[in-house]
Amino acid sequence: MGEFEQQLFIPLDRSEKAGLRTETETIAFWSDVWRRFRKNIPALIGIVILLLFVIFALIGPALTPYRYDKVDLLSTYQPPSRTHWFGTDALGRDIWCRIWIGARVSLFIGIVSALSQMVIGTIIGSISGLYGGKVDMFIMRFVDILIAIPFLIWVSLFMLVLEPGIQSIILAFSLTQWNGMARLVRGEVLRLKETEFVIASKNMGASTWRLIRKHFFPNVLPVVIVSVTFQVTNAIFGEAFLSYIGLGIQPPMTSWGKLVASGIAEMRNFPYMLFIPAIFISLTMLSLQLIGDGLRDATDPKLRQ
Repeated sequence: MGEFEQQLFIPLDRSEKAGLRTETETIAFWSDVWRRFRKNIPALIGIVILLLFVIFALIGPALTPYRYDKVDLLSTYQPPSRTHWFGTDALGRDIWCRIWIGARVSLFIGIVSALSQMVIGTIIGSISGLYGGKVDMFIMRFVDILIAIPFLIWVSLFMLVLEPGIQSIILAFSLTQWNGMARLVRGEVLRLKETEFVIASKNMGASTWRLIRKHFFPNVLPVVIVSVTFQVTNAIFGEAFLSYIGLGIQPPMTSWGKLVASGIAEMRNFPYMLFIPAIFISLTMLSLQLIGDGLRDATDPKLRQ
């Protein structure tokens, strides 16, 4: 091997060495989620719509001198005007005020029911998927039994024990509608258990808690979030159906579902009574869908850059 001439090798000075350094900044999981979520314009629009509804649900009734339960038989069926911004109903009650009181009830039922279903379904689905075997078989057969019994029967049973109202509706949704979430989480956990990175972590001695925290949770979270957004809308529509058949919110309290049920009866002569609450329900569904899609994209590890 021949001799190398010294002039062929020129040492780099400190400034040149600094330019060659490549450092990658470590970004925390939730910081990365927020960074990507705020770039999603439709999701931000959904948040704005939902926040506006929440704000007006809190302050909306105070913007009018009328009460949601005040009956005025001299002001029945008045169309939207400067006096009554959304008109009045069959008993002369101000619909603007009732819309925002109904928003409190509907959003509360939807959010609390969805969160309860998420917690119950995620825990049961995770246990079923992680342990497998007889535990999985027992849980899934129990879920099949829940699905086989119509929801209306469960609600009727709850109404026999509890009076119709917000608490009974939330309990009915929370204790009977978590099966879909459990199946989703179980399926994702079973799929992840067979992936190479989970098997490699097991072989390297990772504990069950570490597998859940590092692998299962980040990968299951997008599915859970999207499912929760649908469950909120399902709870709102479910409450509307229960109100329509007389098992939902009882007068004088109201909800969006109750207002839609009242509007259907007067749709031909007074369509505004149906269209106004229907528009609010539709916008709420749209905003939740946009938020859910944005969170799904932001939390999906496969889309991280």
